[in-house]
Amino acid sequence: MKQNQNLMKLLNLHYLKYANKTVSCGEFDMPALYCNIDTYPDYIALYSNVKDYHKTERTAISFYQFDSVFDGKDGLFWAIYFDDKVRLEYFKERFNGVKYIITPDYSILGDIHNVENIHRIFRARIVAIWFIVEIGAIAIPNISFSDSKTAEKALSGLEESSVIAISTKGHIQDPTERDRLRENIKLIVDNLNLKTIILYDVCGNEDETRSVLSYATDKGIELIIPSNSLKERNIVLRRKGDAA
Repeated sequence: MKQNQNLMKLLNLHYLKYANKTVSCGEFDMPALYCNIDTYPDYIALYSNVKDYHKTERTAISFYQFDSVFDGKDGLFWAIYFDDKVRLEYFKERFNGVKYIITPDYSILGDIHNVENIHRIFRARIVAIWFIVEIGAIAIPNISFSDSKTAEKALSGLEESSVIAISTKGHIQDPTERDRLRENIKLIVDNLNLKTIILYDVCGNEDETRSVLSYATDKGIELIIPSNSLKERNIVLRRKGDAA
C-alpha cells in the first residue's frame, strides 16, 4: 500500500484516489457519476459568492463563471492533482457543510484542441468525486458541450444518472444560441434516461425558458429552476419595466 502511494506521488497520479472510487466509461475512460435524487436544490450560489453558500438549507454551489475564477493555478482540481494539502484543507473549510454542488462548468469550445475539451470534462468529474468523498455533498452532473463531437464525451459516464444540470445563461435571448440549446437538449434527452433537469437560469421570464426546453417536458422530464442572485435581480428589473 505504501509502495503504491509513493508511486502515485512520483508519477503525479494523486487524482487516482478519486477516479478509482467509480468505474471508467467509454473510449476515454471518463469517470462515471451517479445522481439519482428526489430532493432538489432551491437556490444556486456561484462559486465566488461564498456568502451565499448556505443561503437556504438546499443551496447548491455552481461554477457558472469564467474558468479563471475557479480553475487558476490555485484551483481545486490542481490541488487534487498535485496533492497540495494546504490548498485542499482550504477547500475543505470553504465548502464545509455544503449539501449540493453542480459539477464545474469548464468551458467546452468548438475551436480548441479536442484533447483539451476532453480533459476539461475529465477534470469536472474528478472534482465532483472529491466533493462526494471529502465534503459528503451530492454532486449533480453539469452537462455542457459545443457540438456533437464533444457531446459523446460529455454524456459518457452519466448513463445511470437521472438528474443533471445545465445553464441557460446567454442561450435564451439570442436566436442562434436558443436554437443551439434546443438541439443540445434534444441530444441529451435522447441519450440519457432522465427524470429531472435542474437549470441555472437567469432569465426574468421562466415561460420563455420552459418554451425552449419543451422537448424535455414533452418527454415527461421535470424542469427545476432554483432561484439565484442574477435571476432575482432580473425579475425585479422586469417587473419595474412592466410597471413603467
